[in-house]
Amino acid sequence: MKYSKAEIIFPEELLRIIQEYVQGELVYIPKPKEAHLKWGEKTHSKSRVSARNAEIKSLFHNGVSISELAERYFLSCESIKKIIYKKN
Repeated sequence: MKYSKAEIIFPEELLRIIQEYVQGELVYIPKPKEAHLKWGEKTHSKSRVSARNAEIKSLFHNGVSISELAERYFLSCESIKKIIYKKN
């Protein structure tokens, strides 16, 4: 979170109104709900994890063992099982 000077970003009239409520304190101004991104949307992590999971399922159905998949993808056997047996 970055720090910005109120007198630089707010119009003078708005700054006076804000000063009626708070002075000399840090105030967090949240983003509007519409501006929030879901997990992985900005970095595309979600799509990469989904592609990896689809690959793991495919390899398992083609005969690769759970322990081999765990070793190959650096995951625990339990994590591999969750991926394989998860219903879509």
